[in-house]
Amino acid sequence: MKRFTDLVSECLPHIREEFPWDVEAKLDELNPPLILDIREPEEFRAMHIRGSLNVPRGILESACEYGYEETVRELVEARSRDIVVVCRSGIRSTLAAFTMQRMGYRRVVSMKTGLRGWNDYELPLVNAAEMTIPVNLADDFFTTRLRPDQVDPGR
Repeated sequence: MKRFTDLVSECLPHIREEFPWDVEAKLDELNPPLILDIREPEEFRAMHIRGSLNVPRGILESACEYGYEETVRELVEARSRDIVVVCRSGIRSTLAAFTMQRMGYRRVVSMKTGLRGWNDYELPLVNAAEMTIPVNLADDFFTTRLRPDQVDPGR
């Protein structure tokens, strides 16, 4: 049986990753990458990178193609554009970048360390109202909180 971490580890050799500071530098370029945030809508509304596009991981594949209710035209037409996939920690984005490559996206990378790393580097995050989120509030938001039933009883 494979674990979630096994699936991620299998994808890593097949994708490219970039650190938050590398992504930040690219945002100032003439043709900046599309920042694709694959977190859930409530996570995105709470805080995200300004100008990023939210397409939750659960609908990513159908959002990448025409003919579906989930189709996102900007994403479908970005197959030849630089795309940086982001999530909370860089794990979901690894799986998403791998999937997108298999779907023909050749210039897609995953942001290593995710938005946690972006915030650790003290890069700006905004909420749905475009207000900048203080670093300490983002730290609290990104802190993992497991309920007792989510902890492996064998550990």
